[in-house]
Amino acid sequence: MSNDNARRGFSGVSRRTVLKAAGAGAVLSAAGLPSRLFAQEPLKVAAIYTVPFEQQWVSRLHKAANAAKDRGEIEYVATENVANNDYERVMREYAEAGNKLILGEVFGVEDAARSVAADYPDVAFLMGSSFKPDPALPNFSTFDNYIQDASYLSGLVAGAMTKSKNIGMVGGYPIPEVNRLMNAFMAGVKEVAPDTKFQVAFIGSWFDPPKAKETAFAQIDAGADLMYAERFGVSDAAKERKVLAVGNVIDTQADYPDTVVVSALWHFEPTLAKAIAEVKAGTFKAEDYGVYSFMKEGGCSLSPLGTFEGKVPEETMKLVADKEKAIKDGSFTVEINDAEPKSS
Repeated sequence: MSNDNARRGFSGVSRRTVLKAAGAGAVLSAAGLPSRLFAQEPLKVAAIYTVPFEQQWVSRLHKAANAAKDRGEIEYVATENVANNDYERVMREYAEAGNKLILGEVFGVEDAARSVAADYPDVAFLMGSSFKPDPALPNFSTFDNYIQDASYLSGLVAGAMTKSKNIGMVGGYPIPEVNRLMNAFMAGVKEVAPDTKFQVAFIGSWFDPPKAKETAFAQIDAGADLMYAERFGVSDAAKERKVLAVGNVIDTQADYPDTVVVSALWHFEPTLAKAIAEVKAGTFKAEDYGVYSFMKEGGCSLSPLGTFEGKVPEETMKLVADKEKAIKDGSFTVEINDAEPKSS
């Protein structure tokens, strides 16, 4: 089984199994975490990724950590392409090396990761996870890319740009991290173009551009004139067939200036900044950091139209601006729907 197939719960670990990694004897005290760090000392941070640095999701973590490193706030080391069956070993090595904050994504190695955290109560762990933090494991916090706000706004734009009212959507796996973004996007589309049909497919991988591209070709052949590019490879197919695409997590318009209309961007900086501050203050505890990906927290945004400036209807962009304002002031809430999206 490849790293991609195993990454978020497809390595034989049931995603629906209740985590009991800490066990009865692993109840920890938050007092084990360092009470303070001298302000002038950069925090030692390490990260463990199961995919390449350039993969969309991981690239956001890597970018935010490097920015903090450049500001002198942290020392930062990272390892990419770590196999799930090797993840625990790398975690332990980084903990033994004196790193005080360890980042990563443990969707396929939940039990092992939490067991490591239980063995190193003086190290803070901030991990991408579908599960919630456990108060019995106070040095292990979770996060995820809750960018449904920006995904919804990108759907408003897509609804105005599709002419065939047929949109293709290619995702990695039908799990909450993907489903909620697809569903928010579809909700935005339907608000502008309620008669739109969707072709939804999952490629069973987090990083397989050729497979994503072939899946996108099939959807375009079936009438899609706009693609939701949740995976790398989809925009390549859209470019070759001269249809449009909407991006996810990162902005790739520079590479596809005539294809990618807009993207829902994830900004990991607020999440990381919160964790760094808590570790330095000695107040890090088991928390769900997912909220720091919300638009009102600065965790996501809609990319500029760039090369598509003036090509999206003016009334649509006014609607986008109004909805963005409402999201930020709390008068409108985008639904978080983790159910698997279906073709229609």
